[in-house]
Amino acid sequence: MQLDDLYREVIVDHYNHPRNYGKPEKWDILVEGKNPVCGDEIKIYISVKDDIVSDVHFEGKGCSISIASASVMTESLIGKNLDEAKLALSDFNQILRGEACERCEELSDTAAFQGVTKFPVRIKCALLPWKTIESAINGNGKS
Repeated sequence: MQLDDLYREVIVDHYNHPRNYGKPEKWDILVEGKNPVCGDEIKIYISVKDDIVSDVHFEGKGCSISIASASVMTESLIGKNLDEAKLALSDFNQILRGEACERCEELSDTAAFQGVTKFPVRIKCALLPWKTIESAINGNGKS
């Protein structure tokens, strides 16, 4: 199996079985994002306790890339402190710019999105959840 095939399987799996999908009973911050070009929409619910991202859930509609990206993002951020979460956001941006990323091996399934760089129009789809949550992690979300 080639690496591209493995990455494709990871994205399909996260799209078909999104992790942390649905509105939780409680959350601290809600942020919403839209990609008007393709119609992708997302709501992200974040719980933070003692500067640790204790939980992240999402709801939304969109293409396989945006839903899979949101699923991977939630798994990547839960348990990280806010500084580590900011690094993870930066690392994902590096991946989508096609740049080498030393820490990215720690990000597990995020590496699957390296192939998205071959399709520039899909980069915004992959970035939507990450850019949306970035505002909350930087203190601009709404409760």
